[in-house]
Amino acid sequence: MLPPRRLSNADLVAELAADGVETSDDWIVERTGIRARHFVDAGTVASDLAVGAARQAIEAAGCGAEDIDLIIVATSTPDMVFPSTACIVQQKLGIAGCPAFDLQAVCSGFIYALTVADSMIRSGTARRALVIGAEVFSRILDFKDRGTCVLFGDGAGAVVLEASDEPGLLATDLHADGRHVGLLCVPGMVAGGQVLGDPFIKMDGQAVFKLAVGVLEQSARAVLAKAGRTEADIDWLIPHQANIRIMQATARKLKLGMDKVIVTVGEHGNTSAASIPLALHQGVRDGRVKRGDTLLLEGVGGGFTWGAVLLDF
Repeated sequence: MLPPRRLSNADLVAELAADGVETSDDWIVERTGIRARHFVDAGTVASDLAVGAARQAIEAAGCGAEDIDLIIVATSTPDMVFPSTACIVQQKLGIAGCPAFDLQAVCSGFIYALTVADSMIRSGTARRALVIGAEVFSRILDFKDRGTCVLFGDGAGAVVLEASDEPGLLATDLHADGRHVGLLCVPGMVAGGQVLGDPFIKMDGQAVFKLAVGVLEQSARAVLAKAGRTEADIDWLIPHQANIRIMQATARKLKLGMDKVIVTVGEHGNTSAASIPLALHQGVRDGRVKRGDTLLLEGVGGGFTWGAVLLDF
């Protein structure tokens, strides 16, 4: 689910130039692979995008909203301080009673949420889980910082996980290292009716790149080992869509051609927790991802968090 407002690099460059910030389409494409992104309008919040994605996922699963007994929303841009965006989604879907909560792991959020939902289904706590990644990063961008404002977009994606005698999720691998909190963060908070600190994204791009490539390879190899599989078993790599160069480097380390990688960053930008389910949706919709394919999903984000999921689709 993408908001209808699409901004090409040319559109964004023109808007930034009006505020005295200089950049170019060539500069953005060369460093990131991004050519466009989608931004919400003033009246749209994360739960609106999440509900649109949820309804598509529920329809694809062949069930009804009333059949969902767990809702997890991965987001770093919730509608409110509280209640959770998941509870707001639950209300908008017209259901009640099942557990609903948000999960905050930034760009790794969807991987974390899938892992939590899988564990709850395996334990018998839930049978049918709605897992959503939803973000409105345009609300936390500093449009005077060309190093970050050109990178991100808004969107939401969702899947439904069901209990089965033949598990689809083969292995998961999650990590975090709080020593790197300063590499990618929004160092602000609400207190006393005011925003304290800085409410915009701050990022050390070079440090993030170096760390991301290394940990993504490690996590990918970890889930393959846990599942008793090898790189040759991967039909599709569906990574967090942060930067085309990170994806290319990860694919090389796994000895995968880019024809085995689902890439949507060019049209979506970095949609954080929404990027993996959006890329999965694109791969399914255009017929590349098929039933029986083995998929490697992986993400890395602020925290510093990272992880991977290997599944038979």
